[in-house]
Amino acid sequence: MATASNWCRCTSCHIGFGWDKKEYDHTVQENVDCLVCHDGTGTYKKFPTDCGHPAYGEKKFGNKQYKNVDLGHVARSIRKSSRQTCGACHFFGGGGDGVKHGDLDSSMFAPAKKLDVHMDADGLDYNCTTCHTANAHDIVGRNYSKSAPNSHRLALPNDDGIRIGCENCHSRQPHQSNQKLNDHTDRVACQTCHIPSFARGGIATQLNWDWSTAGRHADDGKLLIKKDFSGNVIYHSKKGTMTWGTNIIPEYAWYKGIMKYIHQQDKIDDSSPVTLAWPVGSYADKNARIFPFKIHHGKQPYDPVKKNLIVPKLFGKKGSGAYWAEYDWGKAAEKGMDDYGAPFSGQTGFVETEFYSPISHMIAPKEEALTCSECHSRSGRLAKLQGFYLPGRDKSESLDLLGWTGIWLSFLGVFIHGLLRFILKN
Repeated sequence: MATASNWCRCTSCHIGFGWDKKEYDHTVQENVDCLVCHDGTGTYKKFPTDCGHPAYGEKKFGNKQYKNVDLGHVARSIRKSSRQTCGACHFFGGGGDGVKHGDLDSSMFAPAKKLDVHMDADGLDYNCTTCHTANAHDIVGRNYSKSAPNSHRLALPNDDGIRIGCENCHSRQPHQSNQKLNDHTDRVACQTCHIPSFARGGIATQLNWDWSTAGRHADDGKLLIKKDFSGNVIYHSKKGTMTWGTNIIPEYAWYKGIMKYIHQQDKIDDSSPVTLAWPVGSYADKNARIFPFKIHHGKQPYDPVKKNLIVPKLFGKKGSGAYWAEYDWGKAAEKGMDDYGAPFSGQTGFVETEFYSPISHMIAPKEEALTCSECHSRSGRLAKLQGFYLPGRDKSESLDLLGWTGIWLSFLGVFIHGLLRFILKN
């Protein structure tokens, strides 16, 4: 779902108050919802379809009842942001618990040390803003407009305060008794070894979403909803087919702290899966390191004539062209692209996509960090990451010949030495 034409559904999380149309002034201070981040009561809830407003009275959405929010009580109980206020949106990104990120879900509200050593509710109990620092509400993060630096240094008091990198607290020499591990920090991110898997808290993360299968209904005309044995929705009339997983081993790529994205107006190659978001970096780039990612796979609408992604209208009432009301991709595409202000050929197809999300949360205890053989082996975690020589994984005929020659010459030298000593002794 894109924000354009789906305003009041998307903007219940994405902005402050009243963003219900394309023309919206983001500079008006009164549009900023301070309470959603600074509520200290736990009672302030956005209503899912009210353009960012809370429930101003008893209201129902689906099977869930929303109570009237006592704004006066909330305003008198403000506090610094917390895992509860941050997680209310970020743990549910993509439309549900754990859907989008894989390393952020409701299990992180009060995790045990085994799930995350920093946010351990009975240990360090770090808040989100311990690392995601801010200056005048400009919050630092890997995927924001102001990218966090990929610096390999400590964050000192007279610096800009940014602590988004592991080295900013742990230094470039974090392993006190193993210098060989410290030698890895220039080219291997800390997360690569210290996040053995994501979605470890019992909440499944979405791995694949196929919109092309949406629209089927039950025999009685009602919505068709199927779930797996864990309760995850694997088919929904409104959304199509989905797959889920827990304890997922990440994919790995070179990353310098910057992500690139496909924009709607960009021409795409529909002959192969389209990468919507990807990390910038390569082995040749000395600022890049091997980093863990979740790769979300999908199949979504696009314009097969103009070779652009389509921004469909999904949310709305009957007659509005919304797909969730009329189940007509043609109407949903035409209305959505018109609201977005982009040309549309009138034809709709589906293209396979993939989306990289960096994995930085769910840091496991050091005892569960990866061992050498998990990467330095032929079928190890880095088997797909090519373009450089990795000991234990790669084979070089000339290097192997040189090594074996050295070994046999050593054996020969030992044998000759022993033989001479035996002869001379007698």
